[in-house]
Amino acid sequence: MKLLYFAPLSHGGLADYAREQAGALARAGVEVELLCSTRFPEAKEPRIHRVDALREASTTGGGRLTRAVRFASTMIGQHRALARRVRAGGHRRVLLGSYAEYFAPVWAPTLRKLARSSVVFGAVVHDPVRDAVLGGAAWHRRSIAAGYSFLAHAFVHEQIELDTAGGAAPEMRVTTIPHGPYAFRTVTPSREEARRRLQLPAHAPVVLAFGHIRDNKNLDLVVRALAHVPEVHLLVAGSELSSGQKPASHYRELAASCGVADRCHWHVRFVTEEETGVFFAAADHLALTYGSSFRSASGVLSASAQFRIPCLASSGPSPLRSLVRKYRLGVWVEPDDADAVTRGLRALVSEPPRPLWDDFVRENSWEENARIVVQTLFNPDVR
Repeated sequence: MKLLYFAPLSHGGLADYAREQAGALARAGVEVELLCSTRFPEAKEPRIHRVDALREASTTGGGRLTRAVRFASTMIGQHRALARRVRAGGHRRVLLGSYAEYFAPVWAPTLRKLARSSVVFGAVVHDPVRDAVLGGAAWHRRSIAAGYSFLAHAFVHEQIELDTAGGAAPEMRVTTIPHGPYAFRTVTPSREEARRRLQLPAHAPVVLAFGHIRDNKNLDLVVRALAHVPEVHLLVAGSELSSGQKPASHYRELAASCGVADRCHWHVRFVTEEETGVFFAAADHLALTYGSSFRSASGVLSASAQFRIPCLASSGPSPLRSLVRKYRLGVWVEPDDADAVTRGLRALVSEPPRPLWDDFVRENSWEENARIVVQTLFNPDVR
């Protein structure tokens, strides 16, 4: 069994997912060729054959238009590189580590042609609701349709009727797979040492908000809640998103106006895998207070399994909601509700839940993820 795995992103949760999934597929006996950039993290599975042939766009320098052109050029170039590699390697099974529709009307026709010549394409659809409009509503819908047009298989993390904008072939199969728990290869310090390094109080409850700082994480509601739960400290670790999102300074100013600035600790930067264990070791709880627009799985929730940290969580209908409720991984509150977040934070601190971590890890393993993908992609009776 030979598979070309397309991993165009080199950092963040999607890159972590791609590395874990590709490794699990290799351990399942698949001959995996990983198509990625030179900046993609080192594969954990040595049996993977890595091809560093993808170019990534710089996110710094130039004006908004320059960055947009650079992004478009990169997306188109990466998918054209994918088509070249399919032909050069004689691949008949291809898995895209994440579905994307940006500029698909430009690059998808080549992949459709390959699909018609018996190449079976699958993609992991991390964000099933594609509501980030780029280039106007009509172009957005056309792009979604083109992004699905060559797929034989779409893998999702919870059963859902995908809106493919009419672009998917009638025979495209949608298959549910688990989002495995991340296992970071880091030397995790003790709680006391981690708090010393981060200059946190030794005994106060600490809530960690980890990952990219973006609006739909409702960090402002957590900051406001601190004013009503005075014993809690907030630890924020992650980088800003440049376009259209509130910067970290917005939340710092909010903390000052709420009188909680001395209980907010900011590490606004890219956090390496080596540093991840320090932040998780220092924390008692996680803040996953997504808005109702969030319909995806949470990589941070998956990471919490290694550290056994319960969460305060909210979102729209999503794998995040289902997993938190099923395995009692934290306190669930209604999304976008300041009072609910305050009540939830108070409950999380005063009456911590007892998560079913062992059940969560066993039933949502990468091995099960890979087993289903292999069974689906390599089933001769399913196209």
